[in-house]
Parts: sequence; structure tokens; C-alpha cells
Amino acid sequence: MSADSKRPRPPGDGTAGGAGPTSLLLSHARLADGRTVDVRLVGDRIEAVGTAGSLAPVTAGARVDLTGHLLLPAPAEPHAHADSALTADSPGPVPYGGEEVRRRATEAALLQLGHGATALRAHVRIGDDRGLGPLEAVLRVQGSLHGLGVLTPVAVPRLLGGAAGAEGRALLREAVRRGAGAVGGRPDLDPDPAGHVAAVLEVAAEHGVPVDLHTEGDDPAWLARLAAMADGLVPGVTIGPCAGLARLPSEVAGRAAERLAEAGVAVVCLPQGGCADAGARDGGPRGVAPVGLLRAAGVRVAAGSGALRDAANPVGRGDPLEAAYLLASRGGLSPEEAYGAVSTEARAVMGLPEVRVEAGFPAELLAVRGERLAGALSLAYSRIVVHRGRVVARTSAVREYCDSAAALDLPRQARTRRPPEPGSPQAGPVVRS
Repeated sequence: MSADSKRPRPPGDGTAGGAGPTSLLLSHARLADGRTVDVRLVGDRIEAVGTAGSLAPVTAGARVDLTGHLLLPAPAEPHAHADSALTADSPGPVPYGGEEVRRRATEAALLQLGHGATALRAHVRIGDDRGLGPLEAVLRVQGSLHGLGVLTPVAVPRLLGGAAGAEGRALLREAVRRGAGAVGGRPDLDPDPAGHVAAVLEVAAEHGVPVDLHTEGDDPAWLARLAAMADGLVPGVTIGPCAGLARLPSEVAGRAAERLAEAGVAVVCLPQGGCADAGARDGGPRGVAPVGLLRAAGVRVAAGSGALRDAANPVGRGDPLEAAYLLASRGGLSPEEAYGAVSTEARAVMGLPEVRVEAGFPAELLAVRGERLAGALSLAYSRIVVHRGRVVARTSAVREYCDSAAALDLPRQARTRRPPEPGSPQAGPVVRS
């Protein structure tokens, strides 16, 4: 049986199978600007956007009623860890065999897809006693997710500098030949950080793939050197989580940020917590990169999730909307700027096409129950995820309250009630979230 034949079936979206592009009408959706619209999808594109009730589906029955939902460009996940995800409860050493990694990476990707991330960049450590085994497992997951979402593995070696890094450099080249979509590294952990970065940039230039480096960013001189080395590399250099910048004097951090901006180096921050690969030099809490300072200097800043319930963050959710919530509630960004960090900016960092809820743009969308973006970030429970014009995931949350003698002015949603179980409270108001 092929990997594709085993992949989970997406929730029904009313589209017909067979040849030809699928079509889907998203009706009565609320946009971030307050308009209520119909959005017609054909194939993997938005075909038309019109006032509510003005559009008809191309295919009979191919309709999803989004009344009460806010329709947004889908977020993307620029910094996940596929090989170590969901290992916090491992009773002993974390197993990195191919089947264990494949199972964990699949579950983690589906969790993040359910949150709304239709594209993920997953860092995978290679080398030492693991070789390319974990990467090969994640590449299998990439294939099995076809049609549900896009998974891009990033090959992350440990040592690359000097004579000791010769094996790592060869392994990194082989990782790209086998399908790694980006090359990474951990210069903070290499005795020769400059040699480490030079090796990653060389491989990236040879194969035309992007670079995504783990660095704490707590040494301004090193950041300036990194920026000089990376300046002008196409298709781009990203670093993160750069929480160490927040521990530097603002003037020093500002100059470092200006150098990154001049070199076109993007930063991915991790508002939900760090990841073990960053290698903080002081061993203390990592915090979050100074997003406002970086943005003011002209650096493109995206937000990722980092660790998903592994040793670095046993409670990591992998939820881009939580990352946006934290940037808005603690990072000083407006809800619109915060959501942009996990959608528009994240997609740009990953080299993905821009998404807008306008005709001609990719049909990568997220519907969240709510009327305004701030409310959606606060209570983002119920979600409908659209990838390439199809509904690929649904999450529905319903809160119920027992009946009370008090006069509660709560919204109610009619539903068929089952008789209560013996000894259970009578069902009361139903609030769909």
C-alpha cells in the first residue's frame, strides 16, 4: 500500500471527485475589514469574491456556510521541529528510529494543520548517530501529506566547521540531494561558527535552496559578521529565534538589527517558547526576540511555534494563532500585525506566494468563529482550514452550561437535545465557539 493511500481523508467539502478542478463556495464569510462576502474557489485559486448571496457554486452542493466565521489567509508554520515533536513524555532516551519519527512527525503535522497552518517548515537534525534516518522519515511524511498541506524539511547538522565538520558537510549535501527543501545549522554550538555558516551558505548556493539557521543572537559582533556573509544570498536567509537580542542594550541591538535588514536576513521569533537547538549561551530563560525593534529597523519578522511538546517546551501547542495572540497581548503588536507575522510574513519567509481573500490568489484560507480579528485571536476555538481549494480540517468547539434559576442572557443555539443521563445536570444554554 502506498503512503498516499494511507493518508487521512479530509472532512467532506461537498466537492465532487474525478477529473477536473474542484470548486467550492464559501458563503456569508466575514472579512477582517468588516464586509460579509461569498468567496468562490476553483481549483487551487480564489475565482471570485462578491457580496453575500451574490455568487453561486460551480458544482451543485459544493458550499460551506461560514455565517459567524471570520475568513482569513491561512497561517503558515516557519519553525517546527518534526523529529523531536511529542517526545516530552518519553520514559527514557527519545527514540529516533525511522518509524518513530514518521509517526510523531505525522501527528505533529496534522495537529498544526488542524490549527490552520497549511504549510510547515520542519527542522530535522541530521548526523551523529542518526545519519539521514530522521530526514528520510520526514520526507515520507511530506509525501503522505500531499493534498492536505505542504511540509518542507530543513536539514540541520551539528558540526560543519573545520576538519571535524567534513562529514557533516558531505551529509548536508546528500540531504539536499534526497529532498531537503532548505538547509539549516546551529552555529552557536559549533566551535567554528563562522566556518559553520560558510558551509551552510555554500551548500545553499550550490543547490539554490534557502537557509534557516538557529542562533540565539546574543552576540552583536557575530550577528554583524553573519549578516555580511549572508548578504544577497538567493533564495534567502532566515535566522531565529534570536531571543538574545532582547538582552542586549537597545542601541546595540538596534545596530545589529539594521545590519540584518541591510543584508535581507529575516528573523523568525518564537513567542510560545524556545527550542533546544538555539543553544542559549547562559543556559537561562530565552524569552522572545525584540519584535518591535526588529520591525522598526526594517527586518522581516515572522512568528513560529518552535517546540511542540518536547523537552524544550513540554506544553508547546504548535498553534500559530496562539503565537499571534502572544505578540498582540505581550509583544506590543496590533492584532492585524500579530496575525500578519504568522500568515503574510511567515509565508514570505518560507518563499510561498502571498495570500489575500481576493480573486486570483491561492485558496489557502482559515475560517475562525468570530466577528473581529481581536476576538478570533482571543477565542480561536472553532476553525475550518482550506488548502488548495478544499476543506482539509475542521475543529468545532461547543460549550454547554447547566440550567440555572438565574436569568442568564446568553446566546443559545438550537440543537436536538438528547435526554440527560441519570444523575447528570440538565443541559442548559449552548454556546458554539
